[in-house]
Amino acid sequence: MAFPSHRPRRLRSTPALRRLVSETDLRPRHLVLPLFVREGIGEPVPIASMPGVVQHTRDSLRKACVEAVEAGVGGLMLFGVPAVRDATGTAGVDPDGVLNAALRDVRAEIGDASVLMADTCLDEFTDHGHCGVLDADGGVDNDATLAVYAQMAVAQADAGAHLLGPSGMMDGQVGVLRDALDAAGHADTGILAYTAKYASAFYGPFREAVDSQLRGDRKTYQQDPGNVREALRELALDLEEGADMVMVKPAMSYLDVLRAVAEIADVPVAAYQVSGEYAMVEAAAANGWLDRDRTITETLTAIRRAGADVVLTYWATEVALRLGRG
Repeated sequence: MAFPSHRPRRLRSTPALRRLVSETDLRPRHLVLPLFVREGIGEPVPIASMPGVVQHTRDSLRKACVEAVEAGVGGLMLFGVPAVRDATGTAGVDPDGVLNAALRDVRAEIGDASVLMADTCLDEFTDHGHCGVLDADGGVDNDATLAVYAQMAVAQADAGAHLLGPSGMMDGQVGVLRDALDAAGHADTGILAYTAKYASAFYGPFREAVDSQLRGDRKTYQQDPGNVREALRELALDLEEGADMVMVKPAMSYLDVLRAVAEIADVPVAAYQVSGEYAMVEAAAANGWLDRDRTITETLTAIRRAGADVVLTYWATEVALRLGRG
């Protein structure tokens, strides 16, 4: 039928019409707030490259988690920053280490009112900054790392985590964690697999947030930014090994990968709006180049539109408060 019979603008003419035909929604329940807890500090420490984000004390962490839960966020992802590091990341396995202690704190505070998640990786805890144990040649030893991940997973489940997030991109990590959790009596503890985690330039501010000791890069275990088929192979393996959820990281620069994963996965799909993506928007908004609130909402909506059921974002509490519960 010829113009002017086709007029798509009819469905855009009022707020009510636009709301009625909206294809993608964004609700507080879709959002997960990443938080950093640092050992040995007396008050929260601002992260310069991530305006508005801090390294928490255990006390301020509890308060921030309660605020997020009251705002209706879907979950909380905790990262630990220890006072002492070593070659094998001992502090990450220690039941009294900063992350495990914080998990106990938060679980005691919020119970099952939100989903408590833990980063199950060694990079914050090693004195070399890699996500695993190094071999004699300085490379990351995949299988030796898995043995430590298994111990770490049980410690985090013991501390109260509902979901574990193995982010190190070691081969077989999901299967090893599943076996370790089941053997330890944690059959109900889930695994959020970092299925497609890319060797991205957008992690820079995160390195400051966790006081990373990394020298070199992580290209031998994180994925090449140009690859998509590789991500789908990782997806198949993670699902076969028992992943309860899968994730793409970063989110905004990998929306095509997110869409490809979402079209195949038969479990919920998450995406992580990482520190560099956060910092870019904050910096541009601070300079008056972008409308901050509209840009934040648009980026999160785009990630949802591409197929994410869950979005990890440092704006989770702020956006949840703005949206209201739903």
